[in-house]
Amino acid sequence: MNVMELQQERLRLLDVLRGFAILGTLGTNIWIFAYLGDLTYVTTFDHDVWLPDDWLRMTVLFLVNGKLLGLLTIMFGAGLELKYRQALRRGKAWPGVYIWVSLVLLAEGLIHYTFVMEYDILMSYGATAIIAAFIVKGGDRLISRTMIAIGSIHASLMLAILLLGLLGGNVSLGSFDEIIALYRDGTWLEQVRYRLSNFLVLRLEVILVIPMNVFLFLLGVRLMRAGAFASDENGRRLRDKLFAVGIYAGLPLNLLLFVPGGAFDLTVRYLFAPLMSLGYIALLGKMIQYTKWDRLWRLLEQVGQMSLSCYVMQNNVCSVLFYGWGLALGGKLNAPAVIAVWCCVSALQLAFAAVWFRRFRLGPMEALRKRAVAFLDSK
Repeated sequence: MNVMELQQERLRLLDVLRGFAILGTLGTNIWIFAYLGDLTYVTTFDHDVWLPDDWLRMTVLFLVNGKLLGLLTIMFGAGLELKYRQALRRGKAWPGVYIWVSLVLLAEGLIHYTFVMEYDILMSYGATAIIAAFIVKGGDRLISRTMIAIGSIHASLMLAILLLGLLGGNVSLGSFDEIIALYRDGTWLEQVRYRLSNFLVLRLEVILVIPMNVFLFLLGVRLMRAGAFASDENGRRLRDKLFAVGIYAGLPLNLLLFVPGGAFDLTVRYLFAPLMSLGYIALLGKMIQYTKWDRLWRLLEQVGQMSLSCYVMQNNVCSVLFYGWGLALGGKLNAPAVIAVWCCVSALQLAFAAVWFRRFRLGPMEALRKRAVAFLDSK
């Protein structure tokens, strides 16, 4: 395999992983939509995980909650590395135009947060990308030192929260009755006003996860530089190590999600989940070799190529399906039905991406971003 073919294969794996992560992220968000903003349905705080409906829901969340978001964040870091290499090849300044890309992403997140969903991740990614870009500019040593420092601080904070919960600290998400009523009975404009008037509170998570996101962005950079996404022997060997991390460390630690009472919920999502993300990279890297499933890989690849468009699309579709101003399915479906909706929306996105790329080179949101960045860079 020549250098060009190797690069194409590596890029294909990145897009497949990105597409898988986008559809899997919906596997977490679908419960927030289906239960009208009640976050207790993505935790074990107020639920008995051994009841059939709760057990099914928590099994899905065990597989996706934090894991696919972590995978998507790592993929953003890998994408940053590709942009960095491109800038070096062309003799361009770094971060240069990448700052505009990140600012446009931040603006897209603000619009998405305001008009669609308060748990938007794009704003956090935009801010993280700017920070990570300057760290990457400082070289491998700065990347390593930053990962050690920021990783240690984040892990210590998460473990302190875990210890507080295990010692009987009063950890509660509070009541969601008003939020449920808003999304069940309120108009779209009332929901927009709610997001704007509670901006700082609702965006608190975005700020708190920036250290973790910076670490995962830089991890994506390091994996890309090490060749972990390549189809050669070195890539396969590295992915075998990632698989071992996911199986022997990530799997047992994430099983703590099934412990009722909520003590492990935050730690699993924000500390242990990325370990399974690494396992998913290895698993997809192995599965993509099965050419009889090539149609599936092509569909996931296309979703990955228009990941921004699909992310915004899936949240808009779910808003229409579940909120009171739409089809008002929120709070009316059991776990199997919610999973069925997730599968249907995912199938819709796979089909949409396949049809779109028959006529266009870029997804709709990706094309708008490209034009916006070009306009800003020309000023």
